[in-house]
Amino acid sequence: MQRVNAAAMSAVEAGRISVLNGATPGGLVTGSEWRVFSRILSVETRDAPDFVDVTDKVVELVTESGVSSGQVIIHSTHTTCSVIINENEPLLLTDMEHFLDRMAPKDMYYGHNDFAIRTVSVRPNECPNGHAHCQHMVLGTNETVPVIDGRVLLGEFQRILVVELDEPKPRKIAVQVTGLA
Repeated sequence: MQRVNAAAMSAVEAGRISVLNGATPGGLVTGSEWRVFSRILSVETRDAPDFVDVTDKVVELVTESGVSSGQVIIHSTHTTCSVIINENEPLLLTDMEHFLDRMAPKDMYYGHNDFAIRTVSVRPNECPNGHAHCQHMVLGTNETVPVIDGRVLLGEFQRILVVELDEPKPRKIAVQVTGLA
């Protein structure tokens, strides 16, 4: 192992050494232009749960952004709709549906659904969806994926899925790409 005199190095050189210690593929990337590119995807869900694959659209937006090295954040703006990375394989999606139902069954009692006692955030004609909020806790709101050489870094079977947990409806998914051009 080569010893390096950190006191004699510039901050850029010290950063390059820490980055090149195996933390990132391809090593240090520099550029002259930092970009932030944001779009809102409109997603129509058809069922609950529903798994909508938005991978190709996210890849298209990353290409449009012109970012060559950075990250893309895919964020649900809803508390009963999640974003996950997993396989888009029909039997697995059925397994995930069963898992969600075991974690927070729709037919259990949820105080959130008891409109006789609930006084906060109640809308006219609101459906009982306490199960969807609890399922959302397990899945989460967003995913962050590296962008390397202008490409979204996903594994062979990884897909970006929007997961409807409540009822079919239009959903808004924020996609933000940040990094160097």
